[in-house]
Amino acid sequence: MISINVNQAASGAGLNLGKSNDALQKSLSRLSSGRRIVNSSDDAGGLAVSMKMAAAQKRTEATAVNLRNIQSYLDTQDGAFKVADKVLSRMSELTTLARDVTKNPGDVENYDKEFQVLQSQLTSLGTEKFNGVSLFNTGSAGSVFTVPTSEDGSQSTSVTKASMDSDPWVSMMVKGFDTTTNSSGTTLYVPAGSTVGYALNDPLTAVTTVGTSTSTSVSSSGTLTYNNSDEFVDVVQMALQQVADMRAQNGAEMSRVNFAQDLLNINAINLEAANSRIIDVDVAAESSQLARYQILQQAGTAMLAQANTSQQSLVRLLQG
Repeated sequence: MISINVNQAASGAGLNLGKSNDALQKSLSRLSSGRRIVNSSDDAGGLAVSMKMAAAQKRTEATAVNLRNIQSYLDTQDGAFKVADKVLSRMSELTTLARDVTKNPGDVENYDKEFQVLQSQLTSLGTEKFNGVSLFNTGSAGSVFTVPTSEDGSQSTSVTKASMDSDPWVSMMVKGFDTTTNSSGTTLYVPAGSTVGYALNDPLTAVTTVGTSTSTSVSSSGTLTYNNSDEFVDVVQMALQQVADMRAQNGAEMSRVNFAQDLLNINAINLEAANSRIIDVDVAAESSQLARYQILQQAGTAMLAQANTSQQSLVRLLQG
């Protein structure tokens, strides 16, 4: 039926042209933004997954930054251990020099002057900080704090905040010590002000409780003399061993942090790649679609023009 009021061909052509134009605009938006999902309606499920992956990637990168800061903390702590090693080595040298029988009391006193200054340096090292955070515990035994090594916090490692001044042997080098002999004939070294003694063959464990009345004063003030230089030689060797143990613990923790950081970097790269596959546009495929929609738009425009001119035959019928 030929009708003046309805041009079905033009309506259909216009509908198809509108769809082609919408598809063309969407394709242009994808290529200009680089995103496959421009609006949530493009892929609602994929967008939800992408948002979670993007958040996980950000947390992974932030955790990696935190571990790099912990790495700097451990590096600074290791630097303090290096200095402590040098200080104790010099103190060891001074205790040996003080054993020289050819030195008069004034010479030994001069050695003690440097010895006292080095004691102050050891005490100062125990109070060092990194960005306001103490490198060591002061006045108490060492402790550990937990460092997350995964973005969700399910994995973690421990970092030791050692205590040099509470280590008995390092403390003896700074504050002085007494010696006594237990019932089995073992020489015990007693930190100044303490009632427990430590043996050279069991450096970390308090061997026995020592009554202050039975202890023999050697260097309760921490002063180096000819008479106590032999005992100081033993103590400084044990102090060096304890610092070496602390530094070994620091190195082990540093290695653990390095491996955790490598894993985080790998995870961040893989999360980025997985998220890209969901949300980013395939430029090659989308370019082909763009060419297709452009052809459809041009064809639709031409056909709509043809459909509009088809009604002109009615005018000729009416003119007779």
